Amino acid sequence: MTIHDSRDLAVSTADADLVAGLEKAHELFLTYSGDPLGEIEEVLDGAPDFVMGHIFKAALLTQAMETRIYRDMVDALEKAEALAMRANERERLHIRAIRAWADGDFHRAVDLWDEVLVHYPRDLLALQLAHLSDVLLGDTTNQRDRVARILHAWDESVPGYGYVLGLYAFGLEENRDFAMAEECGRRAVALNPADAYAVHAVAHVMESQGRQSGGINWMRSREGDWAYGNFANHLWWHLSLYHLDLGQYDRVLDVYDTCLRSTDQSGDRYEELDAAALLWRLNLLGVDVGERWKTLADKWEPSATDTLYAFNDVHAMMTFVADGRWEVADRVLHAHERYTTAANDANSAMTRTVGEPFCRALKAFAQEEYGAAVETLLPIRYRTRYLGGSHAQRDVIGLTLLEAALRDGRHELALALASERTALKPTSPQNWRFAARAHRGLGDHRRAAEAEARAVALHG
Repeated sequence: MTIHDSRDLAVSTADADLVAGLEKAHELFLTYSGDPLGEIEEVLDGAPDFVMGHIFKAALLTQAMETRIYRDMVDALEKAEALAMRANERERLHIRAIRAWADGDFHRAVDLWDEVLVHYPRDLLALQLAHLSDVLLGDTTNQRDRVARILHAWDESVPGYGYVLGLYAFGLEENRDFAMAEECGRRAVALNPADAYAVHAVAHVMESQGRQSGGINWMRSREGDWAYGNFANHLWWHLSLYHLDLGQYDRVLDVYDTCLRSTDQSGDRYEELDAAALLWRLNLLGVDVGERWKTLADKWEPSATDTLYAFNDVHAMMTFVADGRWEVADRVLHAHERYTTAANDANSAMTRTVGEPFCRALKAFAQEEYGAAVETLLPIRYRTRYLGGSHAQRDVIGLTLLEAALRDGRHELALALASERTALKPTSPQNWRFAARAHRGLGDHRRAAEAEARAVALHG
């Protein structure tokens, strides 16, 4: 027996209440609110043979990218696999995709979710998982085009259309189509103010365009919709970036202390990497953050050698080197060496290409070996998308390279890098301050003063 869900997709069950419970859990996942895992577990407690329930649980856990979560994901997957004979073709494709993910073949998993979307373009779970995986893998083009490929099957009459627009908005932004990205993002938020991902897409547009005051106003005006959900840490990080660009470091630290810093020692890695990324940016700018590094490094140290996801590893490394934990930093590098020698999965390629070199550069930078940091980062600066994340998140690599060049006295290189930044985002005070320092290092005090004046004028 099958029942069709709100988007007319067949679900292998005869119980309409199970489908309703599944859709409720998925809505929480889409809005980054509540407890979608607890919601689906409650459904499964009463119906342990509900195959799509196990699929959803396993799919949800794929996105955690944490070793401590991995066993739970595999358990849910194995329960779904044991029920595969009861599943329909769409559901079996989901099972195969999650199995590929569990085996470390992230690209194959995305290909299988894409196959689901070709045949079932209204499968919002497949779309969400493929899109989030594109972000994890740094597949910028498909962050946009994968959503575009299913738009023919959607309009405002289909439940969840706003979420599709929100995903599309982010993909458009990452491909620098800022006008359409903002239009789609604002439209998604108008359809559903609780869509934190769409709020986040518009925040990205404003950060990329250097619209600091507009970004602050956007985030604060929507604060009631996002500040208490499961995506709040990342959105507080976005708000902090605007203040950071304006040189308002006291406000950045206030946001960090009151909103961004997690108090849970076990930690959610996605939350903790936002904290590490923000403190490292402050560190590059010479801002004293006191004991904050120690607290954060304490949280990261238990997972120092996980090597499950390179993006996590580099943020862990920031905390270790900033707090002077050289032995722990070396453990990370040794774990990378063992892992990349033995493994051949998607993450090992990410680690080998960007993660491990960036970790070495972070250690060199913290030990004031700025020349070594420059030499390590220069060859990978155009490959950083393979680390995953967004342009805004990966910008920390470019910032580290530029600051290392300045501190190493390589002012011609620093000026070239700063010029690249001012051309791309001319309304960024921080970019003009970098340019001023480079000109000053080259002895061109007139142009240094002009760049500094631009920075001051942009403070508003």
